Amino acid sequence: MTATTGRPTTPDGGRRRTVPGPSFAHLTRLSDDTGLFEHARHAIVRREHGYCTDDVARGLVVTSREPDPPAEVLRLAERYLGFLTHAQDAAGAFHNRLGHDRRWTDQPGLGDWWGRALWGLGTAAARSPAAWIREEALVAFTRGAARRSPAPHAMAFAGLGAAEVLRRHPAHAAAAALLTDAATAVGAPGADPRWPWPQPRLTYANAALAEVVIAASQLRHGGPPLDEGLRMLAWLRDVQLLDGHLSVVPAGGWRRGAARLRHDQQPIEVAAFADACATAVTVTGDLGWEAGVRHAVDWFLGGNDVGTAMWDPATGGGYDGLTPHGPNLNQGAESTLALISTLQHARRWS
Repeated sequence: MTATTGRPTTPDGGRRRTVPGPSFAHLTRLSDDTGLFEHARHAIVRREHGYCTDDVARGLVVTSREPDPPAEVLRLAERYLGFLTHAQDAAGAFHNRLGHDRRWTDQPGLGDWWGRALWGLGTAAARSPAAWIREEALVAFTRGAARRSPAPHAMAFAGLGAAEVLRRHPAHAAAAALLTDAATAVGAPGADPRWPWPQPRLTYANAALAEVVIAASQLRHGGPPLDEGLRMLAWLRDVQLLDGHLSVVPAGGWRRGAARLRHDQQPIEVAAFADACATAVTVTGDLGWEAGVRHAVDWFLGGNDVGTAMWDPATGGGYDGLTPHGPNLNQGAESTLALISTLQHARRWS
């Protein structure tokens, strides 16, 4: 059963929608005693595609964010933590892909999955109500935090994990150094108000880059000015609002000077925007950023370009993408995790 917050959301002043509480039913359906399966056909798991560290790490983020998790959700967190510690090598890098035969199909590396693994581990180390999860997660995070990736997105995800650790352990030197380096890897916004983004192209989970700069400005002495991260996020918000609803940069991205396409839109983009706006509220105390979270929640409930719900109330799963003709009805791990993550932020209105 899916609970509701009891509060409607009306970011555009339109019809009122009741916000459901986050459901872990489909996430449980996608999980087994090893980890979290990546893909589904509609709501049915596609086991042949195996598991990936990217999704398991995101699973650890959302299960660790639950303030009072039921036993089932705590078991999921333990399982995901076990997967990540198994994926990590002695030098702090991570495998990303595990087949259904329980064999790794790649070598340990420092791609985006490394960053997300540190994000998951950092969140568990800071927020899990279970001491044994916090302790093991912090050991694995510390080992991985000694490494650096050349990819700005990977560094941004890792930096978000470092920010979580620093909120609980302000003197954690490895987390402090990693957060500083993550903000540096993202870069400073440019002077052109038409394109202040540090990179010439928006790709995916774009708001995570702004979020890590905002977090670094709060948690690191001598970090980037808060205004830099807020300016990035404000511009991203403005270019993704269309007729009062959220219309996020599609999977194909958007390059400076090029025409912007509207589809296919991915739930991960919406979840990253909700996370960043929630962090902006926490750091600045400016409740105006809550409107961004409400727009993100409403995107899943039908406040989007097509005017259709992007989740299945019967399963608790999130749909994989928004096409010009409606949702892609497959309910894979990434989209379901994005739904849960976004709905978790709606608790601030309860």
